Amino acid sequence: MEYVFLIIIAYLLGSIPTGLIVGKIGFKTDIREHGSGNLGATNTFRVLGVKAGIIVTIGDILKGTVAALLPILFQLENIQPLLIGVFAVIGHVYPIFAKFKGGKAVATSAGVILGVNWLLFVIMVISFLVILYLTKYVSLSSMLTGIIAIIVSIVQQDVGLIIVTSLLTIFVIYRHKANIKRIINKTEPKIKWMG
Repeated sequence: MEYVFLIIIAYLLGSIPTGLIVGKIGFKTDIREHGSGNLGATNTFRVLGVKAGIIVTIGDILKGTVAALLPILFQLENIQPLLIGVFAVIGHVYPIFAKFKGGKAVATSAGVILGVNWLLFVIMVISFLVILYLTKYVSLSSMLTGIIAIIVSIVQQDVGLIIVTSLLTIFVIYRHKANIKRIINKTEPKIKWMG
């Protein structure tokens, strides 16, 4: 029952549509009606600008972090934080509060990692920013960062982390199927706000 309780809370946390809330409250805009139509941070950056994008990114990261910390907050040390965090990612991608159409799992996945391994999180952020600077593709940076996270997890010899980073990376790549096609066809939009 404890697992079920935390899974439900994590899913509901992940389901909070940060991009929709920031767009409607701060900009009177439903970002689902603009850009890619996605509720994630990337579309927020594209539609509402850098400030809104940063706010949504932080909000989406925190959903994953708080979810991963739930076992500690409820003093349930026998429950695996990474597993609970995964349900926040599922909530972010398929949010009950936004007709099950959410983001692409990137920021919330990173938040889950932050909740259990801050060093890996820092490595992921640096990797993402470096790849983004070099390629200007958010989607490609997200996918390659996931692969780097798997490699670091293997180096750290953390079996649980290897399994979860692998699952999350597969999920992120799956969510970026359309982006992969556009990258191959050279029609994927590049960011314009980074030098």
